[in-house]
Amino acid sequence: MAADASARRQPTFTKIDQLRPGTHGHNLIVKVVDSKMVVQRGREGGPQGRQMRIAECLVGDETGIIVFTARNDQVDVMKPGTTVELRNAKIDMFKGSMRLTVDKWGIVKAAESPAEFTVKEDNNLSLIEFELVTVVE
Repeated sequence: MAADASARRQPTFTKIDQLRPGTHGHNLIVKVVDSKMVVQRGREGGPQGRQMRIAECLVGDETGIIVFTARNDQVDVMKPGTTVELRNAKIDMFKGSMRLTVDKWGIVKAAESPAEFTVKEDNNLSLIEFELVTVVE
């Protein structure tokens, strides 16, 4: 068992300032700067017991910050001040700006130890507006 666990390659981690529109498969270690609940629908014990929660969280590292859209159980992990590990994250575009998300193929979990870096809050990638340009060959 231990042999095949060590054979798995270690993930490579990306920094916030390297994120670009339309990219995916990012692994990041970020600090949660802020978290705001934006959608809370359904209730425990209701029909099918389905609950939908979405929070917009400001996460960052020493290179910048970006809005991370947390869904359902991810919301509980994204507490301000927490260091979080994001696996297989992707960039979604929302009204022309980048949003970091992790779908069912990725993992959002509290990091094993708090990050040593100070978040660079004056470089917010979600404030950069991108325009979709169609290139005609």
